[in-house]
Amino acid sequence: MKKVKIIECPRDAMQGIKSHFISTEKKALYINSLLKVGFDTIDFGSFVSPKAIPQMRDTAAVLSKLDLSKTQSKLLAIIANVRGANDASQFEEINYLGYPFSISENFQMRNTHKTIQESIATLDAILNIADKTNKEVVTYLSMGFGNPYGDPWNVELVGEWTEKLSTMGVKIISLSDTIGSATPEVIAYLFSNLIPAYPALEFGAHLHTTPDRWFDKVDAAYKAGCNRFDGAIKGYGGCPMAKDELTGNMPTEKLLSYFTTQKVDTNLKPMSFESAYNKALEVFL
Repeated sequence: MKKVKIIECPRDAMQGIKSHFISTEKKALYINSLLKVGFDTIDFGSFVSPKAIPQMRDTAAVLSKLDLSKTQSKLLAIIANVRGANDASQFEEINYLGYPFSISENFQMRNTHKTIQESIATLDAILNIADKTNKEVVTYLSMGFGNPYGDPWNVELVGEWTEKLSTMGVKIISLSDTIGSATPEVIAYLFSNLIPAYPALEFGAHLHTTPDRWFDKVDAAYKAGCNRFDGAIKGYGGCPMAKDELTGNMPTEKLLSYFTTQKVDTNLKPMSFESAYNKALEVFL
């Protein structure tokens, strides 16, 4: 039976909530319920400036409340600079450091206040830190499917950056449909060309979508060879720069229904997923 990895992203779902602070207890309860489901990885928090993302300021405290004794899920934390990488690397429980790298100069400046060249230097330093602390770096290629800022973008440019990142030592690249603008045609073209060209790399799909377009995007990525998908229950979260307020993360329940129909093993336990789904409805009131 074919297998795919599902990465659940509660951090992505929570970080944009500015109306109230979700308590550390509530976050930990929710993530503990996710740890029982069978996700390959949980993107659980971030070590970034509390000024930039106040909702994630308690990531270390949340981590201390997680029960990792009966789970095989790995933990991923997002970082944006060397300081964040050093902070996250202190925790043995964290397996992956996630670094958002954009091939759009405008988006990189908005997201991390760095130019692309500065970001490459930062990524190089992060890879060294990860190497010394037994972590792996997941590089998110933000604006991987196009961008709204008029910056140069084409599939060849994505290929060039993939080559550069691979040469630097990156082993996992998640192509990010940051504002939900990717078409099935572009998704299919990129994955079907990049995956065979870089057999040593693991490619993932971090897709944002409106409720009516999720199927075509997942279908295009999977049939083009992608076996790693990010999702968030009910599609909570997404990019605040997306023009359409209906654009959110790829709903995990849609991924589950798609792969069940395709008879693909996701390793997710249906009853545990239902329990976590119900908990999400309490967290994201």
